Amino acid sequence: MKSKLLILIVLISPIFYGCSNHVYAPALYHQDIAYMPKPASFSKEKVANYASAGLNVYADPTYINSQVSAQLNYSQGFRSDNANFAWGVFGVAGNYERSNDSNEPNPDFKDKFFGAAGGRLSANLFTRYDDMDWRYLGFEAAYSHEFGAYADFRKQVVNNTDYIVDARTDLFTIGLTTEFVFHGQDPEIVHGLRGFLGTTFGKNILNDPRYDSDTDFNTRLFRSLVPRASYFINVKRFFAVAEVGNAFFIRAGVKF
Repeated sequence: MKSKLLILIVLISPIFYGCSNHVYAPALYHQDIAYMPKPASFSKEKVANYASAGLNVYADPTYINSQVSAQLNYSQGFRSDNANFAWGVFGVAGNYERSNDSNEPNPDFKDKFFGAAGGRLSANLFTRYDDMDWRYLGFEAAYSHEFGAYADFRKQVVNNTDYIVDARTDLFTIGLTTEFVFHGQDPEIVHGLRGFLGTTFGKNILNDPRYDSDTDFNTRLFRSLVPRASYFINVKRFFAVAEVGNAFFIRAGVKF
């Protein structure tokens, strides 16, 4: 009888254990990369400044809790004969909201403020085809530092066994890009389509055996990838960007 009871406990304990653990990742995990505009080969200028504001809406890595943030960006883009380069800085302010279905052990946790600041780099090679630049190979990198109540909360519970927590406040993401930039009859209306695939260095809490015991290499690799597709439009001195991937991010700004 005792052996049967022991077997039963072993079989059902992962269910209760999984339900009692709650996953909290950094606020900008897989969210720190963003499209960086640059002058095209058919642009009048070789150097341009870009300032924008936007809204980012996304879920946490387990798709249970939600996050909404506003973002300010400034960047400077350069063009040479066959290459582009850009650098930029950004600031983020947002709110992490707990779902009513997440069974959070701390009943006082409804939502938490978070902020972040960081910098980005982008570079690519391109070839021109009539009214289009194919930026066939590029890389992008982003560093961010998070602060605020949500970061403080993760530090407080990082050693609590009821939680699976990534308490980091500094993230570094890097990846590869390919992009098409083109215009129609009006050369002052420029469109861009970019694909990005990269990864954030360091711990991925979805690979924690307390969350998922699957040790398959391909499964773990897929969880660590950061995919993003971006659409860019520039009309004279104004531009807008829409991005989808792990989130929906839209912003608008001015070029000067």
